[in-house]
Amino acid sequence: MSDLQRDFEIIQEDKDYLNARGFQWETVMVNNQMWLIVHGFPVPEGYNTRVVDAAVMIPSDYEICGLDMVYIKPALHRTNGVRIGATDYNETIRGELYQRWSRHRTSQNPWRAGLDNIGTHLDLVEEWLLRELQKEIA
Repeated sequence: MSDLQRDFEIIQEDKDYLNARGFQWETVMVNNQMWLIVHGFPVPEGYNTRVVDAAVMIPSDYEICGLDMVYIKPALHRTNGVRIGATDYNETIRGELYQRWSRHRTSQNPWRAGLDNIGTHLDLVEEWLLRELQKEIA
């Protein structure tokens, strides 16, 4: 992927994390909103695909205020037919639909300014994907 946009900067620690994981990534501005798009994000077995583009909305002071949710393209579905809750909304980013995974940190797992970053957020996204597969048919 040779035409990766870099519309805004992220902190070096986050660049190092993304590059060390071997991700193709870009930072894009869409309607005055900053997005990090990670191409080739791995998805565990049990979903309709094993690789997605994962987008994270980036506030200008994300190191302090934190990151929330993830947006995934193509939309994920469980191969066993179990519905994935809180994924009914789509966000358009550069003309493409991303499925919003409405997942949030809790008081037991708050954003820790100075410790958390894009890397710890993407680690949490991986945990969300795994945890979803553990849910039983309702």
